[in-house]
Amino acid sequence: MHRSDTTGPRPAWFFREYEPVGVDLGSAAAVASYDRNQGTDPDADDALLDRLDVVAGTRLVDLACGTGSLVVQAARRGAEAHGVDVSEQMLAFARARAERAGAGAHWHRAGFLDYAHRAGPADVVTTRSALHQLPDFFKQQALLNAAGVLRPGGTFYLWDVIFSFPPADAAEHLGQWIDTAGRPVGEGFTRADFEAHVREEFSTYAWILEGMLARAGFEILAHESRSPTHGEFLCRRR
Repeated sequence: MHRSDTTGPRPAWFFREYEPVGVDLGSAAAVASYDRNQGTDPDADDALLDRLDVVAGTRLVDLACGTGSLVVQAARRGAEAHGVDVSEQMLAFARARAERAGAGAHWHRAGFLDYAHRAGPADVVTTRSALHQLPDFFKQQALLNAAGVLRPGGTFYLWDVIFSFPPADAAEHLGQWIDTAGRPVGEGFTRADFEAHVREEFSTYAWILEGMLARAGFEILAHESRSPTHGEFLCRRR
């Protein structure tokens, strides 16, 4: 394992990426609960890695890797797998997961905005359920940084809470999502968690992300909205 250092002092206006947004994940118990609530599934991770053609020797970087499940599964198949996260608690959980699996992954405490990739250019960069933690101006900066990590022709995959409904219908669709997604305490993310997500985090519209991706130097190969509130982009670095 090695750690990435930040690239130097940031101006006072810079987004404070290391301060928690949304659900508090500042303890080991909270991170373990988050992992359960996320429904971590190695089979689903492997299915995504298959889609992204991650094989032995592929260099993969997972930005905001959380509890590290995708990174561990990539390492298990022989990829050079790098997990990046601002949370020491998340990285500790991820390292323990890798040790249990006998997977040799690389872990870096860094964020979307300051990750400095020290290895060769990545073949694949992924991020799931995390870019919404940045306001749109800083999302654009994060996407520029992600493009800089990739080799030309490399693959970028984004999955997140991404809104595909018409703006005029926002209240209807967000209400339906919160009504159906919330679970009782102890059984998953609660209604209050989803209400806080909409109120305090920075999920945005697919058409906004399309422009950001293009301006970061990505060609969008596929975009799928799995629901009015969730979707994915599969891109290639130009």
